[in-house]
Amino acid sequence: MNSKKLRIGVVELLTEGPAESVAGMLYNRMFMKQYVSIMPQVISVWCRQLGHDVTYATYYGQQEISDLLPTKLDFIFISTYTKNCALAYAIAQQYRAGGAITVIGGPHAKAFPRDCQRYFDITVRECDKELLEDILAGGRETPALVSSGRTLKDIPTVEERMPEIRKASFVDGKPSRFSVIPLLASVGCPYTCNFCIDWSNDYHLLPLDRLRADLEYISRHFPGMLVAYHDPNFGVNFDAIMDVIRGIEPGKRNPYVMESSLSILKPSRLPVLSETKCVFVLPGIESWGGYSNKAGVGRRTGEDKLNDVVAHLRELSEHVEGIQANLIFGTDSDYGETPIELTQKFIHALPEVWPAINVPIPYGGTPLTDEWREGGRILSQMPLLFYRNPYLTFLPAHYDTRAYYENWLKMRRTILSPLLLARRMTSNVSPRVKLMNALRTLRMRTGYTEVSQHLRAILGDRQLADFHAGRTNDLPEYYHRKYEKALGRFAHIIPRSERMPLLGEPVVPASPIRFFANTAQSNSSVTQ
Repeated sequence: MNSKKLRIGVVELLTEGPAESVAGMLYNRMFMKQYVSIMPQVISVWCRQLGHDVTYATYYGQQEISDLLPTKLDFIFISTYTKNCALAYAIAQQYRAGGAITVIGGPHAKAFPRDCQRYFDITVRECDKELLEDILAGGRETPALVSSGRTLKDIPTVEERMPEIRKASFVDGKPSRFSVIPLLASVGCPYTCNFCIDWSNDYHLLPLDRLRADLEYISRHFPGMLVAYHDPNFGVNFDAIMDVIRGIEPGKRNPYVMESSLSILKPSRLPVLSETKCVFVLPGIESWGGYSNKAGVGRRTGEDKLNDVVAHLRELSEHVEGIQANLIFGTDSDYGETPIELTQKFIHALPEVWPAINVPIPYGGTPLTDEWREGGRILSQMPLLFYRNPYLTFLPAHYDTRAYYENWLKMRRTILSPLLLARRMTSNVSPRVKLMNALRTLRMRTGYTEVSQHLRAILGDRQLADFHAGRTNDLPEYYHRKYEKALGRFAHIIPRSERMPLLGEPVVPASPIRFFANTAQSNSSVTQ
């Protein structure tokens, strides 16, 4: 085992670069800053407990990302979503050139491990402390794909994560009114949504005594501070978790936010949410068709599903301060004008509920992606940087590109309606939620303009139109320019030939070869 004290950097990328609008900068500083994940903090704590010199940082659009970490490291761990992967790759290349061992984990590593192997020595799917020790000790040929192969049983306490929480969520070492403490009560998910990378992760409840100890610590040291549960689907063991929260004295309970399916939030359970100080809920509705069973409406679809969901959310809003409804437009169950009209009716019926309307994205390792790849519907040359709203990375089943974006814009126009904005800002939600929705509205106005320009570009450029119709597989110049603009001064690090993704199965070395930190690394990408 390598007993040397290592210099380790742990960074989580929350965005791909600085915001271009004032509203975007404010939103990033107040809210996106709080979207930190728990596992990067856990990795940082474990490295520190193993006796190493650790620098932990998060990037939410600060102007200079290079100021966040030391220039010389033995190991750098990067966690990111796919939409920020190009920045992750550029940072990894720089540190690899300096002799650091580069490690990537998080959602992108799980979804696209083969692509990660071009830029990272080690790609981690699932991790625990035992695997981390093995990584730091050496013993694997690179590029390596590793996984603990074990269900995560426990994580460091909030008290143990406080240095990371202060760094990520506080302002000048002190909590602001927007600061959040992230918690995890469970891992995995009982649902098998075909678009989700957690579809095959079995649900597992973490130790309730640890949750109780964390809540007691937070209530003593940070009264009134917001807690955010990062469970993929909070409250599957609803009664057991609520009993733990109710074990805290009523006057000392911290407000909390969580993501859950409506099927779990049955009407009989809603009073418990207000009793335990739940202030914000993100329920998954997905579509108005029969795409999933998370809305808790049985087999009902269309107008019937809409009416049931609206009634349910109205009742839910009597017990929590804010709600975000998660929708997806463009699944194979969507066709014609019906999904758009139903979404518009939903927005008019509940203007105080923020509608997050997402584009389906073919993340690797999901049944949806396997199905689309088999059917030749994935734009295989589209850089992974564009695996995010509002870019189409696949061929929709029932809409051409023009129809899809015109409908996308139609739904956004409804959200941006001045009348609905006025109703949203005068609704019975907390000032914090109103501010968040106001900034979201301003950001959406900028996004609306960008999508309008994007659609005009597709309609006016034959190569671009052919690419999105599946008639050519050559990546248009248009996307290269956008890629370079997004990466800014890092753009030269990722050559054009390496921007198209490597999909499919990753390279897994047959036998381990020991490596150590400070071993010279090549600055070129690994070819496969």
